[in-house]
Amino acid sequence: MKEPIVSENAPKPVGPYSPALRVGDFVFVSGQGAIDPESGKLVGETIEEQTRRTLENIKALLEAAGATLADCIKVTVHLADINLFGRFNAIYAEYFPDPKPTRTTVQSTLLPGMLVEIDAIAYAPRG
Repeated sequence: MKEPIVSENAPKPVGPYSPALRVGDFVFVSGQGAIDPESGKLVGETIEEQTRRTLENIKALLEAAGATLADCIKVTVHLADINLFGRFNAIYAEYFPDPKPTRTTVQSTLLPGMLVEIDAIAYAPRG
């Protein structure tokens, strides 16, 4: 059974998709970018600013599902410019405790101005 997850602290979807779904003990978070939840606009000019906002959006959706970033088991990262990887990675490392989730990072064409998009899968059995 799929349970939709939404949060007032995460951006509203801009298309026909769920921001997150809980399916059994797993939470699947759709690709998130540096979108401000209140304004719905892209925020941050640097990869550091955008990475923080993106991870805060993921964190909010996970919390709405009863999970945390520590529960993440798989993350996929899309960078507009792979040369920003080191700067992105420094911020990313602050958000995930050890053991860190498995991860794939690729360079992708993103929306204009968007430097990073991240999706996540968490394992969070209901207690």
